[in-house]
Amino acid sequence: MTNIPPAESAPEVEREAGGESSTDAESHAGGLLAFLRAQLGLEGPVSLRRQLLAVLRERGEAAKAFTEQEREMLLRVLRFGTLRIEDVMVPRADIVAIDERAPLAELLALFRAAGHSRIPVFRGTLDDPVGMAHIKDVLAWLTSEAAGAGDRPTGSANGDGSGNAERNGNGDENGGRAAPLELNLGCVDLSRPIASASVVREVLFVPPSMSAVDLFLRMQSTRIHLALVIDEYGGTDGLVSIEDLVEEVVGDIEDEHDEAMDAHIRLDPALGLVASARTPVSELETHLGLQLLDPEADEDIDTLGGLVFSLVNRVPVRGEIIPHPAGVEFEILDADPRRIKLLKIIRPKAAHDREASAARSDDERRAPATQGARENATADDTAPPPAAGGPAG
Repeated sequence: MTNIPPAESAPEVEREAGGESSTDAESHAGGLLAFLRAQLGLEGPVSLRRQLLAVLRERGEAAKAFTEQEREMLLRVLRFGTLRIEDVMVPRADIVAIDERAPLAELLALFRAAGHSRIPVFRGTLDDPVGMAHIKDVLAWLTSEAAGAGDRPTGSANGDGSGNAERNGNGDENGGRAAPLELNLGCVDLSRPIASASVVREVLFVPPSMSAVDLFLRMQSTRIHLALVIDEYGGTDGLVSIEDLVEEVVGDIEDEHDEAMDAHIRLDPALGLVASARTPVSELETHLGLQLLDPEADEDIDTLGGLVFSLVNRVPVRGEIIPHPAGVEFEILDADPRRIKLLKIIRPKAAHDREASAARSDDERRAPATQGARENATADDTAPPPAAGGPAG
């Protein structure tokens, strides 16, 4: 019998005839729909990024697919893609750096005091950086100098030149192990300037508008893990380390040498509510349940110090009280001519109580005088009239 081939399906026949498939038609329809949305100003389809953000932020059934730690880290990863260097950098006022003309002893003391492994090195001012000093390079230099100072001629200590050292059967000293390195640290000249010790490495120079992701990739490729942020005039604006970038994704990283830092906002038994000037405004807003920043205000205001500065357009002096339109008052506890350091937050109720207390104090001060006047008036009204023929008063 002759086998009859099966009939071709309609879509296949249609494609062979040059017609459009259902998939092509749907694609064209989707393109036309997107064009009409764009022309009418309507919102397009939700992106995968927005869908993921919505799932991570909700607390419903879909959110149970992630643990709390996974959700937090995924949110940080998505946020990291939108950050710029100016969002994560250490501001210039907080940079710990050293002049290249300073002695090496001062550099070692600064490493110990700051607890950093990398310290920027500048020439004259921080606006003329020359690189950074790494603690590993400084230790390597110290070891090299101490080993060179401790070199001794080959032979025994008695100078007979016989070299009577204990050897094993193969003729190796110390049983085949390398001889311990003799270090004479007392002979190392730590008064030498940093520039003469060849311990300065190069750093990266980046603009504040650069994305955090781009800097992270650049640090990976160059193996330089410290960058100085340079403003449009060539001055140093801030500093970013690779640790700062990683912490934006995984949270704060503290090693064995990091000391526990005090909370930004704390309740002092004597002073009341106290906060560092570097406290984010959003943190205090959450703490007080108030809105302190106008949504249309300058986006550059991130910290309480910046907020207080914007209220008076200057650096306030210690002891000054700055009122806020929301009813909060800020008392300057510590400041220098360049920046605010520590603030006392006087809550709206506390401010009201203080005003009421001041009013009561004024009333109490006026009360004795008023009472005395009333008593004198009463005494005059009740005094008996002078006797007839007698002397008047």
